[in-house]
Amino acid sequence: MYVKIDFNSDEALYIQLRNQIIFGIATSKIQEGDNLPSVRELAEFVGINMHTVNKAYTILKQEGYIKVDRRKGAVIAVDVDKMQAKEDMKDELRVILAKAICKNVSCIEVFEVVKEIFNEFKRG
Repeated sequence: MYVKIDFNSDEALYIQLRNQIIFGIATSKIQEGDNLPSVRELAEFVGINMHTVNKAYTILKQEGYIKVDRRKGAVIAVDVDKMQAKEDMKDELRVILAKAICKNVSCIEVFEVVKEIFNEFKRG
């Protein structure tokens, strides 16, 4: 599993790891039912503490992206609750759009950016 971590970023390592796994799901590099590396394996591969990986996995589980099975470990199991996903997205977008409005970004420019990003994740 390819994971890109920026050790110079102000963003916490566990958030970066969480986001990388979500990007992997969105781009179909990681699919429903795929096993993630064990906490120990991923920590060694990336060069971070096992507690950091565990924290990322815990958040992914809480957010409905993975399930943890004692025998299989962490498995991709995307929660299909679309209505809840839309509500969560609205909450996150409110802050992003407020920042954009403060910087005089137009509605059309926002749509262009959203379309560009959405196309990055388009599944074939």
